[in-house]
Amino acid sequence: MHIHILGICGTFMGSLALLARDLGHKVTGSDTGIYPPMSTQLANAGVEIWEGYKAEHLQPAPDLVVVGNACKRGMEAIEYMLDARLPYTSGPQFLYETVLKDRHVLAVAGTHGKTTTTTMLSWIIQYAGIDTGFLIGGVPLVSTDDERLKSAFAHSSHLGDKYFVIEADEYDSAFFDKRSKFVHYRPSTAILNNLEYDHADIFADLNAIQTQFHHMIRMIPSNGQIIMPAGTDSLEQTLEKGVWTPVLRTSVDGQSDWQAKLHQDDGGAFEVRFGDEVGQVVWQMSGLHNVNNGLCAIAAAHHIGVEISTACEALSNFGGIKRRMELIGEVNDIQVYDDFAHHPTAITTTLDGAKKRLQGRTIWAVIEPRSNTMKLGSHKASLAPSAAIADHVLWYEPKDLAWGLTDAIGNATNQQVLDSTDAIIEHLVTHAKAGDAIIIMSNGGFEGIHTRLVEALQR
Repeated sequence: MHIHILGICGTFMGSLALLARDLGHKVTGSDTGIYPPMSTQLANAGVEIWEGYKAEHLQPAPDLVVVGNACKRGMEAIEYMLDARLPYTSGPQFLYETVLKDRHVLAVAGTHGKTTTTTMLSWIIQYAGIDTGFLIGGVPLVSTDDERLKSAFAHSSHLGDKYFVIEADEYDSAFFDKRSKFVHYRPSTAILNNLEYDHADIFADLNAIQTQFHHMIRMIPSNGQIIMPAGTDSLEQTLEKGVWTPVLRTSVDGQSDWQAKLHQDDGGAFEVRFGDEVGQVVWQMSGLHNVNNGLCAIAAAHHIGVEISTACEALSNFGGIKRRMELIGEVNDIQVYDDFAHHPTAITTTLDGAKKRLQGRTIWAVIEPRSNTMKLGSHKASLAPSAAIADHVLWYEPKDLAWGLTDAIGNATNQQVLDSTDAIIEHLVTHAKAGDAIIIMSNGGFEGIHTRLVEALQR
């Protein structure tokens, strides 16, 4: 079957394209703003991609059009698809019908940490010798001599066998299906990592997001499992709407069903305890948020029979994921990191972990407010406080921002706003010194600032 994917370079749709190819289908796609790492993965997999959303991309007609949620009425390809009455579906629906419906689905939901936790959980289960399928909204960093693991994690998705781990996004499915993606997945094991207000372009308030979370909760079987951090009011309120599945709660240095006890302040080493079972993790990750991500992943893997000792060993050998505090380069003892954080809470937790892990280094945060929620200004009051822990903060103000970033930053003495990536690079080349760490935060390509900066520092 020939499948054409509209919006193919998004992290979800790109991973879906690779699964469709592995199922034996011919896959092509269209998108705009094509950039790595997903574009590179697709090209390496032999998936043909065209720039833009043109009607000619659907000629001759494919057997099925899979429509990404970034596509809207008025786009040439969408109007042609509808006028020509081509068969079409959403990405989440396609995934359920072709892959998920006959498997035990382990879904990872939450405002933050979905990609990282999904990758950790997939890694743990594969490490335990179980060939689980997975779809990750990012690219795993796999450093191992194990050829089986290398093969499984060669791409951001893998078909696997009986189990499937899925990053369960609350964003809408398509222009014709405004339900959250995760409503389609029908998990048996669900991690609810956290829940805050986000996606202001489609959700009016937190309650609207809680409603979608509860739609998914209502479909988890009574012999399934829900795993979530203890003391999270927004999640507890969601469960009050009704829950029919056993719930296990996690905590870091607290009291709960699953517990992590820190051995290092930066989260680089911790003990895992569940009842009388105990394990130890010593890994490359940092930050309390990642400790809880790892703890939730261990608990979810345990639900399908992975022993704690094996799961802890797996995380101790976990290489991380691209664009999550990924070291891009080091020039004259100036380290440059790439990170996906784009929500105030994620910015804070990432910088806190970096401060503890990179002790002695001066921390620069370079932040692009790129998400739809950021652009609408829903979080503008939280921006300056979210980055306050950094020594220096450079905010990039894109031309399409609907509000004044300088006004939002106010009188924060460690923070300033620049209106071009060239200006940011020039500032860093002039002022960054040996022993500094520069963390670039964006959920997009950020005009390739990462490699441009490393190159500029080398001159």
